[in-house]
Amino acid sequence: MDRQQEAPRIVVGVDGSPSSQAALRWAVRYAGLVGGRVEAVTAWDLPGAGSWSAPAVDATFDEEDAERRLVEEVRTVLGEGGASSVHERLVRGNPADVLVESAEGADMLVVGSRGRGGFSRALLGSVSQQVALHAPCPVTIVRPDVPVG
Repeated sequence: MDRQQEAPRIVVGVDGSPSSQAALRWAVRYAGLVGGRVEAVTAWDLPGAGSWSAPAVDATFDEEDAERRLVEEVRTVLGEGGASSVHERLVRGNPADVLVESAEGADMLVVGSRGRGGFSRALLGSVSQQVALHAPCPVTIVRPDVPVG
């Protein structure tokens, strides 16, 4: 039976933080080494959507603008040439849940060690901890780039 093997799929979480930018660069370099394809995923959720504490409405959220900003983020981090090899996806939901679900069938899930929120002294962010525990594939957690000099 002559089967053509599908290119490895690498999913990377992108949230605009320095750590996620480093994760995006790492994922693209890794994909280049293994002949893979990169899927950059950004999650968004409505405040209060998972609880009764607030109405599940965010009048200031613009999904089209968020998609545009995701594409711009990828281009800014990778340059026009590098960005052309990345597929961007904006998904509604809890970031850890979205990444775990997006990684179904993937060969690797890449996330930054720290996202946009939380405590700066924590070793890992809550999303990176959750995906490390629940992802259906290997996970790479990337620290933000440290300036040399």
